[in-house]
Amino acid sequence: MTDNLPDSLIPYDDIVQEALRAVVGRVLGGIQSNADLPGGHHFYITFKTTAPGVVIPKQLAQRFPDEMTVVLQNKFWDLTVDEEGFEVGLTFSQVPTKLFVPFAAITAFVDPSVEFALHFQVNIDEAAPAQAVAENDVPKAAPIEDGSNVVTVDFGRKK
Repeated sequence: MTDNLPDSLIPYDDIVQEALRAVVGRVLGGIQSNADLPGGHHFYITFKTTAPGVVIPKQLAQRFPDEMTVVLQNKFWDLTVDEEGFEVGLTFSQVPTKLFVPFAAITAFVDPSVEFALHFQVNIDEAAPAQAVAENDVPKAAPIEDGSNVVTVDFGRKK
């Protein structure tokens, strides 16, 4: 048997990542009409601030030029979810702000209350113009050490 596998003509990694991003959309869509999250649930959502479609204030984009993590827990408002992404109101340095994050820009979705995490690859075309980006003042979620309920999608695409 040979160790060289043929390149797949079916983009399995893209299909799986798209399906797992739909999980994020379904979870956020399920809470968009509620002012409070159920139980102790809260979410850390990390995204590439330069990904196409990301809409954040210029000062946040300058402060966080690559990646940002937002926390949906106690103080967020006007969460709306559609097929492309989500929009949410958050406060940064005591300034109310609205962000729009496409699902394709998300690199991690974590619910630490139940040790659930999804991690994604984001491929940003180097030729694409940079979008406004931001990151909040909340520290990133610590990685879950035991690996329970963690799904990492990284198929290492051959080029």
